[in-house]
Amino acid sequence: MTHNTPLPRVPSASPRRVRHLSDVHRRVATATRLRSQGVTSAEADEQCRPGGPWQQVLPGVYLLHPGPPTSEERLHAVLMYAARETSAPGVPSQPASGGPHRPVYRDAMITGLAALNLHGLASAPPLMSLEHVDVLVPRLRRLRSTGCAHVVRTASLPAPEQVTGVPVAPVPRALADAVAGLTDASVVRRLLSDAVRGGHCEPASVVRELTDAKLLSRPHVVDAVDALLAEGRAIAEDRLYAMVREHGLPDPVWNVDLRLPGGPHLGGLDAYWPGQAVAVELDTRAPRQDEDALWSEYARKREHLERLGITVVYVTPRKLRDASEQQAAVVRTALMASGDRDPAAYVVVLPR
Repeated sequence: MTHNTPLPRVPSASPRRVRHLSDVHRRVATATRLRSQGVTSAEADEQCRPGGPWQQVLPGVYLLHPGPPTSEERLHAVLMYAARETSAPGVPSQPASGGPHRPVYRDAMITGLAALNLHGLASAPPLMSLEHVDVLVPRLRRLRSTGCAHVVRTASLPAPEQVTGVPVAPVPRALADAVAGLTDASVVRRLLSDAVRGGHCEPASVVRELTDAKLLSRPHVVDAVDALLAEGRAIAEDRLYAMVREHGLPDPVWNVDLRLPGGPHLGGLDAYWPGQAVAVELDTRAPRQDEDALWSEYARKREHLERLGITVVYVTPRKLRDASEQQAAVVRTALMASGDRDPAAYVVVLPR
């Protein structure tokens, strides 16, 4: 390709969520790529003159047509600006016959609200409505925010997820980067709720990222997290009910407290089979600063119950979501094995 190569017709910009990426690499290019095609910096600048056929959208990144960039072009322009660009395996750095150049974006990924849009969160704003696109890079990169590219730095890059051909931060990390720039409590709460209700991630992973980002000192974020954890537990309870029903387990008693007759409280359980002395408890711990103490409390309760002959099965919301059949098999095995154990101590079962 040269700077005189006719360009394909460019679709108009659309605020809709990106579901399919066209071949934007024919329409967005770095200065390095243009030089490899024989286009000098002076020639590129000439093409970008007022009224010219090209435009420079970010330092070292050119849009090879006039008019506003599409959502796809904007995303790739930001990545081309921020990433260490290399060609994909098997793709030559100078494609023959003007073939598409498909770069591999190293050390950069889309994050924040743009990433949440790409992941499909209904409450994420349209890409074209965003003033800037957040891009996550290593902390030591010498790179500044400019134009539509907002640079977010991190000591450790997460493994990116490929969404419509774009490297995107995982939902929990993208949420943390989005929340860092938000002050509207209702927006924060809606994004967190949407991420969990939509099955994009579990509450614990969100809280972990918010904790690492030191965002739990902000009252509106704390309120949103409290609501998130309550909603996450409700969703996990629904999954537990569905597991028992769909996999043919006998009906337990739900949400009960156990006590020794005339003695102390033994703890609450999400499901209990009195005849087999088998209990299920949801492990919905969120990784906050008291996580070790909370886990010790879980362990003490389990040890105490098992000394009384009660088998306790802990299940996590993620396992209920991703491996419901396997978790049902664990519970069924515990129920079947009850006949081989010594009888459990008598306990009082009360509604919780």
